[in-house]
Amino acid sequence: MPGGSGSSSRTGVRVVVVGDRGTGKSSLIAAAATESVPEKVPPVHAPTRLPPDFYPDRVPVTIIDTSSSLENKGKLNEELKRADAVVLTYACNQQSTLSRLSSYWLPELRRLEIKVPIIVAGCKLDLRGDHNATSLEEVMGPIMQQFREIETCVECSATTMIQVPDVFYYAQKAVLHPTAPLFDHDEQTLKPRCVRALKRIFIICDHDMDGALNDAELNEFQVKCFNAPLQPAEIVGVKRVVQEKQHDGVNDLGLTLSGFLFLHALFIEKGRLETTWAVLRKFGYGDDLELRDDFLPVPTKLSPDQSVELASEAVEFLRGIFGLYDIDNDGAVRPAELEDLFLTAPESPWDEAPYKDAAETTALGNLTLKGFVSKWALMTLLDPRHSLANLIYVGYGGDPAAALRVTRKRSVDRKKQQTERNVFRCLLFGPKNAGKSALLNSFLERPFSENYTPTTGEQYAVNVVDRPGGNKKTLILQEIPEEGVKKILSNKEALASCDVTIFVYDSSDEYSWKRTKELLVEVARLGEDSGYGAPCLLIASKDDLKPYTMAVQDSARVTQELGIEPPIPVSMKSKDLNNVFSRIIWAAEHPHLNIPETETGRNRKRYRHLVNSSLVFVSVGAAVAVVGLAAYRAYAARRNTSS
Repeated sequence: MPGGSGSSSRTGVRVVVVGDRGTGKSSLIAAAATESVPEKVPPVHAPTRLPPDFYPDRVPVTIIDTSSSLENKGKLNEELKRADAVVLTYACNQQSTLSRLSSYWLPELRRLEIKVPIIVAGCKLDLRGDHNATSLEEVMGPIMQQFREIETCVECSATTMIQVPDVFYYAQKAVLHPTAPLFDHDEQTLKPRCVRALKRIFIICDHDMDGALNDAELNEFQVKCFNAPLQPAEIVGVKRVVQEKQHDGVNDLGLTLSGFLFLHALFIEKGRLETTWAVLRKFGYGDDLELRDDFLPVPTKLSPDQSVELASEAVEFLRGIFGLYDIDNDGAVRPAELEDLFLTAPESPWDEAPYKDAAETTALGNLTLKGFVSKWALMTLLDPRHSLANLIYVGYGGDPAAALRVTRKRSVDRKKQQTERNVFRCLLFGPKNAGKSALLNSFLERPFSENYTPTTGEQYAVNVVDRPGGNKKTLILQEIPEEGVKKILSNKEALASCDVTIFVYDSSDEYSWKRTKELLVEVARLGEDSGYGAPCLLIASKDDLKPYTMAVQDSARVTQELGIEPPIPVSMKSKDLNNVFSRIIWAAEHPHLNIPETETGRNRKRYRHLVNSSLVFVSVGAAVAVVGLAAYRAYAARRNTSS
């Protein structure tokens, strides 16, 4: 399996050379640039560019020399922070400069948080006497064990031109074909992300899905990645190498996944990282072992009041995938089965907030089909790129550009008095202990709990709601903690992506209602000021408790003044939800109704109406005057003609 260059999309590599004074930094650069023994070398060499054809990857290298003097330390640090790779020099004939690598330079690079490959170059090899002849492995082994950021070590001489080009070749190679994402030197194994990416590639190439790459599939893989077929003898040779070292790497059907992974580990161990990178890049991976942007046609330039949803074809694919992993056909997938689904993704995308606890599960913690589809809807809404990437990771074979759909602007929906959306996002406001989290738990059919735990960050609950006629809509409830309201109000576009604003208050508590009323007016004003007003619903929670009488009367007055529906009484404890989630969906489906209007907003609307009416009156008056003037001129012209 011959390797290709596998070059990344980089257009250049910037290498900064550092080290103690007198270690040969400038001479090394001069020798590399001129490909000859330097006669006269300046104290600090000018920036030097090695042209694209200098190395096989055809990517130019810019070499920056530095001074180690104290007065130039600021400039040195600036250059290091701009580096793609660092060449750290010591003099082979000066033991003190070698010691300074671990006592000063390498700790200093860590302190500066320089997270790029480091190539250690032992210069002046020609000046090292025979009495100091120690192998490079003995000299650098302990240092490399302590400082894993060292990519490789090279001994060289600018006077004899020994291995001078190799120093910058290794620096360039470490940037274009990095080891760190692929291989764990401590464990001597491929890293998990690398294994997951290669497993996905193996599955894609295993066309007959028999768990092995036969000769034809191997050849097709080789042509795709390296533009050259494998000869029959080469295929036999590859299999023989694998069989000798990996007993389960080859079977009667061909090269197994185990053998495929072994081959790539072997390439890396032998320093042929460009081979593995050529494969990964051909299948769309970047240096972080995630799919690159050019493989993810995500919609861009959205208006603030537009959102992204999965297309119906993608949703049907996900339903099919769910069925494959629901082995016992109980309508839910276990955590282990879900982990298996994402084994070809860099990691499971739902292990952390906001996705982890956002969807419906069974009493055993297994994810239902509704919960599975809902999590995808939430991920698509919040992070379309991440959603599309994971869709591809788990095997979506359709056109990626058609997997996502952009919704119509909400402002257009309001004018047309209808919406085409399938996923609705609702912001849930309310004071502490009002019952917001309890409402979210009820939405996910979780048991009611008497224990109160304040919400400290934004939380999501997402589920599928059945509608009349067999239609299904996905509802996303986003709880806004009371301390997070200020952030919402400071952002003029905060309501642009919202389909319904919901205000929850404890119907038995005086403060809860008063604070909710304040929040309602503040959010309503934000909608009026920004032009992104959304339908609004009030939810009177804890209906099982004795109501606060003034809240009942005041809420009726407030909702009437604002032009929205009266509060919906619910009790999560009694499981009396009053069909609240369907009513939220109904409000979202009628985007022109229940938009709160404050007194200020009404006055502003009257003023605009008055101005527009005045402009129409002025326009009509001007038109009448013009017509009258024209008539008078015509009359005057006829009179002059008759006389």
